[in-house]
Amino acid sequence: MNKKFWLLCFFAITSVIVGLFFGAADFSNRELLSCLVDSCSSEVNEMIFWEIRAPRVLVGFLVGAGLAVAGATLQNVTRNGLADPYLFGVVSGAGLGASIATLLFDSNFAENLGLLSLLPGISFSLALPFAAFLGALFSVILVQLLVTRTFGSKTEHMLLAGIAVSFMLSALSHFILFMAEPFAANKVIFWLMGSLARIETWYAWVILPVLIVSVSLLLLYGRHMDALLIGDENAKTLGVHVGRLRILSLATCAALTACIVAYCGGIGFVGLMIPHIIRNWLGVTSRTLIIGCVLLGGAFLVWVDVIARIALPDQEIPIGIITSAIGSIFFLLAMRQRNT
Repeated sequence: MNKKFWLLCFFAITSVIVGLFFGAADFSNRELLSCLVDSCSSEVNEMIFWEIRAPRVLVGFLVGAGLAVAGATLQNVTRNGLADPYLFGVVSGAGLGASIATLLFDSNFAENLGLLSLLPGISFSLALPFAAFLGALFSVILVQLLVTRTFGSKTEHMLLAGIAVSFMLSALSHFILFMAEPFAANKVIFWLMGSLARIETWYAWVILPVLIVSVSLLLLYGRHMDALLIGDENAKTLGVHVGRLRILSLATCAALTACIVAYCGGIGFVGLMIPHIIRNWLGVTSRTLIIGCVLLGGAFLVWVDVIARIALPDQEIPIGIITSAIGSIFFLLAMRQRNT
């Protein structure tokens, strides 16, 4: 490992530690260090630190890592550096599924549809990520069908198909929200903006195994992913099952994105920006790219969440707004660079 990699590791660890020092509760530096090293001075501080602040930083890191890995995977599979779960329609699909699940568990909305009798006995904490995964998987399948039937399996057209699917699924989500009860719709709208405000400790234990399995699979098939970068035909001559690998990669991306969207909402452009930075910093090979995305993506979102908490007094900005504002500028710069 070169010096740049160890610097990135140091930055990621430092970001997590420093992120613990920011929050709504007024903690002194000595109190924070005491909570980290030994124990907090009171039960209230103990609860705030270990049940609110620490889980939020941990989940923020996992979310950023997952989105960056998903973006890197999409870019390699499509051979398009502008691919991103947000632009590819995966986030919109997961958001549609999660929106339907959220509203169905709202008693008034479910009663109006005659579905209330179906909901008792179904755990919302399990239904939400499952519905988001189905929505994300539906988006991936729809994009694949559009590309195969319309463009003859040209991967360069995947991004355009993804954007079209993203708009279509977003329109369906908005229609569902329009038909829903105002209070329930308001909750979903805030959630779709992307936020870590309602994070709970157990979220980490749901996202972490999905991230570990996804990263492990992508690292296992790292050399096969590298072969895709030189074209499908060349990859086939090297013994790579291109179709299976592409389906596996897209399903992995869908699972990662769905799990994140289910609990944190739509957070865009992380998967676009971070892989570009890692390629310029560490290199283009898939295994290096994935590990770098985990470190930098996690650290990036921790800092975005810090900005979201301290930018406005007594208010919190949804982090999806911040990442979209930064990402849109990055997207335009990336397009300009590709044209020069």
